Amino acid sequence: MSAAGKVVLVTGVSRDLGRRHARALTSAPGIARVIGVDAVPPRGDIGDVSFVRADIRKPVIAKVIAKEDVDTVVHMSVIATPGSAGGRHTMKELNVLGTMQLLAAAQRAPGLRHLVVKSTSTVYGASSRDPAMFTEDMEPRRQPRSGYAKDAAEVEGYVRGFARRRPDVRVTLLRCANVIGPEVHSPITSYFRLPVIPTVLGFDPRMQFLHQDDLLAVLEHAVVTDIAGTYNVAGDGMLMLSQAIRRLQRPSVSLPSFAVGRLGSALRRARLADFSPEQLGLLTFGRGVDTTRMREELGFEPRHTTASAFADFARSVTPTADQAARLLDRATATVGATTMLDQTGAGRG
Repeated sequence: MSAAGKVVLVTGVSRDLGRRHARALTSAPGIARVIGVDAVPPRGDIGDVSFVRADIRKPVIAKVIAKEDVDTVVHMSVIATPGSAGGRHTMKELNVLGTMQLLAAAQRAPGLRHLVVKSTSTVYGASSRDPAMFTEDMEPRRQPRSGYAKDAAEVEGYVRGFARRRPDVRVTLLRCANVIGPEVHSPITSYFRLPVIPTVLGFDPRMQFLHQDDLLAVLEHAVVTDIAGTYNVAGDGMLMLSQAIRRLQRPSVSLPSFAVGRLGSALRRARLADFSPEQLGLLTFGRGVDTTRMREELGFEPRHTTASAFADFARSVTPTADQAARLLDRATATVGATTMLDQTGAGRG
């Protein structure tokens, strides 16, 4: 750390939350400089952040860390939306290969003292055998096999390996619940913005949320307090999916699990929603995480509860238009027709 304060490098600043976090850090106590890194420039104002155009999948990131005398890295480049990344293949490259390259660069940086990684509670999965609340020491009942959840689990594995190789570096891993807010664009907010919301027949899962402002606050808290460890981060309380839908004042339709999955694929192809495969498990079984360690060890208290975070998001959702509802009805009919064709083909086989 320089005499004037910490020099922080933030990845993923082309996206809104990464840009806002980097900008907020410039006025945080004990911060001398903030360098924002991404493959493309941020669209909004970054204030006093020094932007460096660099792809973390390339070795150039090591030169940036060395040249800027970085002592703290905040990794926010693990993304959940293949549509925004340019497809699943590119998303995996950004998430996994990008993290590997970043950690390789960090390992060779003798001046590095702190690594903060934004992870996700999605790593716990969602199944019928899950505990009521996951603590940080628990493993998922079923290892993720695809998508964002698999990427996040691999990223955490590489982070743990880095921590073993560089015990002199404080590593803070934040497993955040689904982040929600008026400006958040993610698989879960895309789902709740649908004109008619599909649910899994016979299930009413429990959900936890983290407000976008609390995400920024916990990241800043982790940077300035220098506390290492793995922490679940979520707003107090739970919402049942049915309660959330009622608060949106939107219609819902209950479908069998396979039909919701097919509908999600249809919505993804139609670019109506970035409906991730692991979201089906969440919409069936839900997930709860214990946040005791967040309060007692990390010393962080979210301003928003799960309910108030969702309420703030709900205020940004416009009423359902009849035209959009008819569009979803057609998508549902398409799923049904495809299922019938598949069953006919199977019968002939």
